[in-house]
Amino acid sequence: MDSFKDIQSCQYEISESNDGEITFYLQGRIDSTNASQMIELFGSLIKDRKPVSLTIDLKKVTYLDDFGALVLVELKDMMTAAKGQFNLKNAREEVLFILNSGALAETPPLIKIRPPSMFIRFGDAILKFATEVKYQISFVGSVCLAFVYSILHPKTLRMDNTFLYMQKTGVDAVPIVGMISFMMGLIMAFMSSIQLQMFGANIYVASLVSLAMTRELGPIMTAIVVAGRSGSAFASEIGTMKISEEVDALFTMGFDPTRYLVVPKIMASVLVVPILTLFSDVFAILGGMTVGVFMLDLTANAYILQTLKTLSLFDILLGIFKSGVFALLISWIGCLRGFRVKGGAAGVGQATTSAVVSSIFLIIAFDSIFAVILTYLS
Repeated sequence: MDSFKDIQSCQYEISESNDGEITFYLQGRIDSTNASQMIELFGSLIKDRKPVSLTIDLKKVTYLDDFGALVLVELKDMMTAAKGQFNLKNAREEVLFILNSGALAETPPLIKIRPPSMFIRFGDAILKFATEVKYQISFVGSVCLAFVYSILHPKTLRMDNTFLYMQKTGVDAVPIVGMISFMMGLIMAFMSSIQLQMFGANIYVASLVSLAMTRELGPIMTAIVVAGRSGSAFASEIGTMKISEEVDALFTMGFDPTRYLVVPKIMASVLVVPILTLFSDVFAILGGMTVGVFMLDLTANAYILQTLKTLSLFDILLGIFKSGVFALLISWIGCLRGFRVKGGAAGVGQATTSAVVSSIFLIIAFDSIFAVILTYLS
């Protein structure tokens, strides 16, 4: 065993066995004043002697700071690189506290988390679905009560916001709805004329376009555009208010959030979307007439007369009724998704996407239900 040697305020003694085990006995302080010298000295000893095992005896170490812990970390890394063992022993409580809060702390073994089984995932999905259905039912009840209250107390209805949402949902959507409907009518007339020309039935292009748009495509296309524009806007607006705690503030001040935020949106949508659908029908008929006049040698007067002859008041009212139902679904699901927002900006984005996807699904589903009902009634 080597006698004690001094490195400034720390003394050390080295003991080496025949089987390649080295023990450093340290005494005094290990701090910033001697840390670099100890790393250099002990590091060179480890490289020269290449021990199989290195043990640091800290029994007589009176003080150890972060730099002293760094010395031990460096020695441990050197032994790990040399594929040797590194051990500490006889450390005092105050020294152990420093060591256990740093890189020398013992890390617990990693526990492999098993993924939940299929039955657990299935049960969790059912519980989430049941919770969502429960909230939807309660939201429907809340909206109905809010509408009843607004009808009994008309002064509580926010008419300025209702007119604002009517402008955003209806007036601002006229250009995009008109353009899409015009192109839809043009495409339908062009594709149908390819077959009808073979039988000399060009005039029936007007019948096909008018019936298809007023009964089915007009309400559906208008509703999809409104879902993408207004449904997503409703969800993002209420969702942003939810995460910024404005909805909670309304409730604290005595306002009913459903009556304050939802009723104007639903009322505005139900009022303007049927009118928007009528615009869609008109633009689609104009698109079909463009093909009929410039490609099928039909006169504008003949095309319009055939359209009026084909359409009935029931067809127009059916499209208006469908669009009203679609508007109710779009505004309802948009507001519902907004109130269900959790988290931050990511939650608002998810609610917006969910509102659009859910609205389109409900539009197609309810249109299928109307088609089946009309088939059995007729």
